[in-house]
Amino acid sequence: MTEPQQQNQQQKKTSQPQTAAAAPAPTPASTPASIPVDMAASNQENQEKKKTTKKRAQPKNKVIMVKSKRKTSVARASLKAGSGRIRINGVDINAVGSATLKNIALDPIEISPTARATIRNIDIKINVYGGGPSSQTQAIRGAIAKGLVAYSDNPVLKAEFMQYDRVLLVDDPRRVEPKKFDGPKARARTQTSYR
Repeated sequence: MTEPQQQNQQQKKTSQPQTAAAAPAPTPASTPASIPVDMAASNQENQEKKKTTKKRAQPKNKVIMVKSKRKTSVARASLKAGSGRIRINGVDINAVGSATLKNIALDPIEISPTARATIRNIDIKINVYGGGPSSQTQAIRGAIAKGLVAYSDNPVLKAEFMQYDRVLLVDDPRRVEPKKFDGPKARARTQTSYR
């Protein structure tokens, strides 16, 4: 190299700030270089507190929400620990509807001794809307059965319901067929006269 080039390089070296001499003292390996030791200790304490506070308290009473449909009726039921009361739209089941409809609604409880044992410790609130009295009753029946299976988590009870009537646990997909033109109903046509 020529002399002017060597002088330029020496000037560049001297003009750069000397960072090696002003570097901070080395920190322990467990903390990053940019965080002071005191802050790292407080961060560890905060993380330990977060770990302990992240645990949620388990609810004392578990609540199960289920729904069942029949035609255009929808029944939503909530089950929680209680004394065996069943309320439909805020009214006790014994005060609702005819005896025949009440027997249909309570069908899941009557068919299985396991269900009878389970219902003694549960309160059921059912909200039902849409459709007529018969389809509402069948939706209530399905909601009670689904709720008992979900609350007890008992495969024997589920098997008993499936063997008795599959519609207790699986909603009936049938719906009313829409009416067409040129007739009073979905399939019936107007009568034709040839004379």
